[in-house]
Amino acid sequence: MSVGAREKGYLVLEDKKIFSGVFKNLKKIFGVGEVVFNTSMQGYQEIVTDPSYYGQIIVMTAPEQGNYGVATEDEESKKIHAEGFICVELNDSFTPGRKNFSDSLQEAAKPILTDVDTRALTLYLRSRGTPYGAIVTAPSENEALDLGLSLISDKKRRIATDWCYEVTVKKTEVHKGQAERGRVAVFDFGTKSNIVGELKARFSEVAVFGSRSSALEILDWDPQGVVLTNGPGDPVGVQGSVQEIKNLLGQVPLFGICMGHQLLALAVGGKTFKLKFGHRGANHPVKNMATGEIYMTSQNHGYAVDENLPSGVILSQINLYDKTVEGIEIPTQKAWSVQYHPEACPGPHDSRKLFDYFADWVKR
Repeated sequence: MSVGAREKGYLVLEDKKIFSGVFKNLKKIFGVGEVVFNTSMQGYQEIVTDPSYYGQIIVMTAPEQGNYGVATEDEESKKIHAEGFICVELNDSFTPGRKNFSDSLQEAAKPILTDVDTRALTLYLRSRGTPYGAIVTAPSENEALDLGLSLISDKKRRIATDWCYEVTVKKTEVHKGQAERGRVAVFDFGTKSNIVGELKARFSEVAVFGSRSSALEILDWDPQGVVLTNGPGDPVGVQGSVQEIKNLLGQVPLFGICMGHQLLALAVGGKTFKLKFGHRGANHPVKNMATGEIYMTSQNHGYAVDENLPSGVILSQINLYDKTVEGIEIPTQKAWSVQYHPEACPGPHDSRKLFDYFADWVKR
């Protein structure tokens, strides 16, 4: 498939700010969503297939994208969840055995905007927050503005509040693991395939339950531990899950990741808040308060746990950029969580050992 002719394109933000570039989408389908930036130097395929990017347009700060193609084994889910992709330059790769990244985006009907001043755009997002935007093509900037604002207004009217339900499994999935013993349940709010992969490497069976499953359903499967996964959107909007996590507390060991971390905090009486522009990238330093270790971590979230934690909840890890909460522990309830992604692919892998810690804890 060819990328097609170069066509003038625009990113229209809801505050009427416009950034211009080159529009690439053979099907002339536009993209509308929250506009966020990611500072990772690689991993574009993992990023767009991460369910946590549901409802968002991704701006990559690294200028060159697509330069090593795509491969099925690098996907974090079975589809592209991002609403659009923005970068300076998108290369078509000729790597043997790999297809072009631009082809993957277009086959999924996701618009591409290249030749954008992503530095200026990122600085704007850092100062203004996370606005809704639309990737469009039009004969003039004024027409693009009118079209973009109309699309944004329509999207905000229709979008669901429970984004996790949009990307979760709708039927329980059971996977055979590679270890000799141990069963673990995954409470899925938009899980990445590498989370399931890391668990399969350490347990004999892994069952993935949808976000609106009950604690009773999960416990009836008789797991030895439960992982609360990542997912998109506002944790407060996830229907019913906080109460079900409350029902799981103290029953089996719980390990929360990203959205799962936020939902666990809500379940024990904590609060969450929206970050101005979120944490998205593969270079966020996190300090383990107990050991003093520093992990370079992969992150993708727009919300965080409030630092005023309830009694009995321990602040275990902090972000060294802005001091936000990166980990909590509730020893009396056999529960702990981290805000970042220890399953991070393509990296960094500093914190992957947390899966070993969870496996040892469950088996004890």
